[in-house]
Amino acid sequence: MHGVRRADYACYRQARRAGLKGTFRAFLTTRIQNLDSTVRYADRHLPVINTQGEVLFKAFSDMFDGNGGLMAGPPKIYSFSGKNIMADNNWPQKLIWHGSHASGERALDAFCEEWQNGEPLSRGMASSLFTHRLLSQERYTCNNHFAVLCVEATAHLNVRRKRESSRYN
Repeated sequence: MHGVRRADYACYRQARRAGLKGTFRAFLTTRIQNLDSTVRYADRHLPVINTQGEVLFKAFSDMFDGNGGLMAGPPKIYSFSGKNIMADNNWPQKLIWHGSHASGERALDAFCEEWQNGEPLSRGMASSLFTHRLLSQERYTCNNHFAVLCVEATAHLNVRRKRESSRYN
């Protein structure tokens, strides 16, 4: 990935190409950031909605209740181009990188050296989407090519409208 900044930029670039205006960031931990701080504190009560408009979690904060981000039913996660990653061969392993514990707290020994290290001896935390948990606790060598989720961290709406809105992309 060449680091979180590059992963964030990839999320931003792909969102723009898809016509989305918000600020999208990689759903990855860092040495100083837990997953719950990916989105502004004031917006953590807003629902998480996929690119097809389907609600995945009633609130962003619900992912971090210690249950590993349990999803009701099969994951409905789509690429910015509209492909369901559970059905698309571009993601054959159906795993996502995250680097955190089930509560969203960073796992300092499992995030591939700030997502810089692709060495086969280094390990990172990832989740199989077949578990229906975004934050299941599985360690993999960092040379694997898994999906990275992008989360809208700042909507394109102004702050006043955003606070009044319950929609989250």
